[in-house]
Amino acid sequence: MVRDIEGLKQQATIVGGDVPALAQVLVAYESLGDRLGHLSAYLGCLSADDASHEAVKADEAWISTLEAENIKLRAALQSALAALSYSDFDRLLTDASLAGASHAVRRMREEGRQQMPGDLESLAADLNVNGLHAWGRLYDTLTGKMVFDMTFPDGHVESVPMARRRALMSDPDRRLREASFHAGQKPWLDHADTLAAGLNGIAGTRLSLYERRGISHFLDTPLFDGAMSRASLDAMLEAIHTHIELPRRAIRAAARLQGTPALHYFDLEAPQVKAPDEKPLTWDDACSTVERAFSTAYPALGQYFRDMLKQRWIEAQPRAGKRPGAFCTGSLLRHEERVYMTWHGTVHDMVTLAHEAGHAWHSCVLRPARSFAASYPMTLAETASNFGEMILLDGLMSDPGLTPATKAYLLDQEMLRAHAYLVNIPMRYEFEKAFYSERAAWEISVTRLGELMDQAQAKLYGDTLLPGGTDPLFWASKMHFFITGVSFYNFPYVFGYLLSQALFARFKAEGASFLPRYEAFLAATGSATCEEVARQTLGADLTSPEFWATALQAITPTLEAYEKLPRA
Repeated sequence: MVRDIEGLKQQATIVGGDVPALAQVLVAYESLGDRLGHLSAYLGCLSADDASHEAVKADEAWISTLEAENIKLRAALQSALAALSYSDFDRLLTDASLAGASHAVRRMREEGRQQMPGDLESLAADLNVNGLHAWGRLYDTLTGKMVFDMTFPDGHVESVPMARRRALMSDPDRRLREASFHAGQKPWLDHADTLAAGLNGIAGTRLSLYERRGISHFLDTPLFDGAMSRASLDAMLEAIHTHIELPRRAIRAAARLQGTPALHYFDLEAPQVKAPDEKPLTWDDACSTVERAFSTAYPALGQYFRDMLKQRWIEAQPRAGKRPGAFCTGSLLRHEERVYMTWHGTVHDMVTLAHEAGHAWHSCVLRPARSFAASYPMTLAETASNFGEMILLDGLMSDPGLTPATKAYLLDQEMLRAHAYLVNIPMRYEFEKAFYSERAAWEISVTRLGELMDQAQAKLYGDTLLPGGTDPLFWASKMHFFITGVSFYNFPYVFGYLLSQALFARFKAEGASFLPRYEAFLAATGSATCEEVARQTLGADLTSPEFWATALQAITPTLEAYEKLPRA
C-alpha cells in the first residue's frame, strides 16, 4: 500500500492539465481510500475493545503513517484540481469514470484553493502523526486505563473503570450518581495538566495550520467538513437561544420529580421516573424491542437490524479495558457495517443501540453508491441515527398495552434526549468556541478551562442547575473535545437532532409513503450540501431560523405531558 500511495502521489504531481490522466488517478485514489479505510476501521475496533493492547497501538501508529502519506496524496490531487482552468475542470467532471463523483471532486478542488504549498502540506501531514493525532491517541490510552476507588452507598469500596462511570451517573439512585461523580473526578483532576496540554496542543496545531492555509476563522473548517453554511449554523443557534426555555422546562420538570430546586450536573443523564420493571433489561430483550419497533414502522430497517444481529456485527459486551462511548464504523471495501458500544442493562443503552443502528442503516442505503458519493458529513449522518432513536421511542409509546407507569418512564427518557441535544450539546459548542477564541492568543490554563466550562454551562442551563452544581472538569472528561480527525464535534449532533425532528414529522404525517423519500434523502447525503439535500427532499430552507424553531417546537406535546407527571 505504501508503494501504491507513492506511485499515485508521483502521478498526481506530474499530471498537470492532462484531464484523462487526472481522472484515472482520482479513481485509483478512491480505491486506495477503500482499502485504507478498511484497515483503519478494523484497528479502531480492536483498539476500542482493549485500550491496553500494545500491539494494536503499534499497528495504529503504523497506519497513522499511511494515513499521513495518503493526506499528502490528497493534497497533491487537490493542488492539481485547483490548478485546472474552469473549462478543463468542467471537462473532468464529464469523464465517464467519475460519474456520480462531482460533489466530492468539487470539494477537493475547493480544499485545494485553501492549502499550503505541497512541501508544507507534506510536512504538516508528517508532523500530525506525532503531534496532533498523538495527543488523541494519548487521550484514548490514558482514559482507557483510568480507574477510581469509589465508596458505594452500602459502604463497600470498589475500584471502578472509567468506562463504567457514565452508566453509574445515569443510575436512578442519586446517592450512586453523586458518589460516582465525585470519586470519578479525581483521575481527571490528577491528569488535568496533561489533558490541558493535549487540548491546547490540538487547538494550537489547528489554528496554526488555518493561518498558514489562509482560513480566516476556526469555524470555517468544521462548517466545510459538515457541508453546511455559517448562515445555517447561526439560524439554528438563534432558534435554540430564542426558545431555550422549552428544553429548560424539561430540566425544571425533572428537578420537580426529583424533589430538588434544580439539578446537579450528575443528575442530567439520570432517569427521574423509575422503570416499571425492576429486573435489569437484558441484551436479548433490548434487541427484541428494537427489532419490533423497527419492523413495525420501517420493515426494511427491521430486516437489516436482524441481519446485523445474525452476522454478529454489534459488539456490546461489558469488559474492563474497553474504551468508553459508542460508535458505528464500516468498510466501503466489504460493504459492511459494525456497531461498538458497552451494554449495562439500561434503557439509555437500548436507545444508543437504536441510534447506532440508524447510522449503520444509513451506510447500508449508500452501498450502491461509489465511494466518492458514499462519504457523508457528520451533520447529515446524525439525522439517520436520531431517526432510529425516534422510531424506537415512538414505537414504545404507541404500544396499546403501554401502562401509565411505562409511559411516564418513556416521557422521561424522551426529555432526557431533548435537553441533552438542545442544552448540553449547544453548551459544548459555546465552550469550544470560547476556548478557540482565546487559544488563538495564548495557551489556556487548567483554571481558565474550568472557568470557560462553568460560563458555558451557566449560559445554557441558567437557573436549572443547583448552585455549585456545574462540572468544571467536563472539558477533560468529554472525549469529543479530544477527537483529532474533526473539530467542533458538537453542533452536528444538534443539527442532526432537529433535522431528524423535521424528517420524522413528515414520516408521521405521510406514513410509509414517506420512506422512499427518506431513503432518497440518505442516498443524497454524499452528493450534495446540507442545504441542497434539505431543499431537494423537504423543500426546507436551513438558513431560516423559523425552520429550526418549528423543528424545536415539535417537542412541546411531549414536554407538556412530562410536566404533568406526578411525583412518585
